[in-house]
Amino acid sequence: MDFPTWMSAVQARTEAVLERVLPAATTAPTRLHEAMRYAALGGGKRVRPLLCHAAGEMFGADPIQLDLVACAVELVHVYSLVHDDLPCMDDDVLRRGRPTCHVEFGEATALLAGDAMQTLAFQTLAEHGGTTQMVTLLAHAAGSRGMAGGQAIDLAAVGKTLSVQELEFMHIHKTGALIRAAVLLGAHTGHADKDAVVRLGHFAGRAGLLFQVVDDVLDAEANTVTLGKTAGKDAAQNKPTYVSLLGATKAKQMAADLRAEAKAALATFGDPARRLLELTDYIVERKY
Repeated sequence: MDFPTWMSAVQARTEAVLERVLPAATTAPTRLHEAMRYAALGGGKRVRPLLCHAAGEMFGADPIQLDLVACAVELVHVYSLVHDDLPCMDDDVLRRGRPTCHVEFGEATALLAGDAMQTLAFQTLAEHGGTTQMVTLLAHAAGSRGMAGGQAIDLAAVGKTLSVQELEFMHIHKTGALIRAAVLLGAHTGHADKDAVVRLGHFAGRAGLLFQVVDDVLDAEANTVTLGKTAGKDAAQNKPTYVSLLGATKAKQMAADLRAEAKAALATFGDPARRLLELTDYIVERKY
């Protein structure tokens, strides 16, 4: 099938698995479960599940198991969005074109919803064939040496001027760690050998930074309606970005260079890497 059809199919599968894995809104405590479902369902690009499926398909992974592994990664991502939007973090009121979880349900419930989705991610992975290595990989990506650590660096950097190297270090953790985990978890679900995992890790590192550079450009140039979240938020909060540091033109050139590097890392895989190559282009060309 062509790429748009494949992407839509994976997104639909991800939505269906999240729908099934998340507790029903009628299950007590109902308000908490309503908040979890509100945050996780009915929106989002599902980039991490797409990467997970693309990598898994390269190595003959069972599609049903891939669905659940991808679901676990997406639950970690959604929990991070709920927490990032809180007043004590980025203090945002719009996510995926509707009020953020804490605006809709209150700060305390949103905090608990994020906590519960994080634990549900590991439960899902552990219950559906995730090896110790895979659980460790996801935990590392989500923790203080991954996404949570990157967020801490981000908060500490407000109002400061960072070097390109410092900004890259921050985003390798904040954004890149979970993107890398999505790719490698997909590969581990299949039959990837150690050499393939190393090469995919290099691809994922470039792809993770690419995603963030494009995000920074979109935040500076797109509008709120298109993004589904508050445009210009980074500049308003005086946060260091690739655009504020390099300017829009050089940031776009950096994205072009990262796209080329990511694709080069896949060259030895040949046609089986087709979906990852297509996703690399999608990350650059997306509008939100």
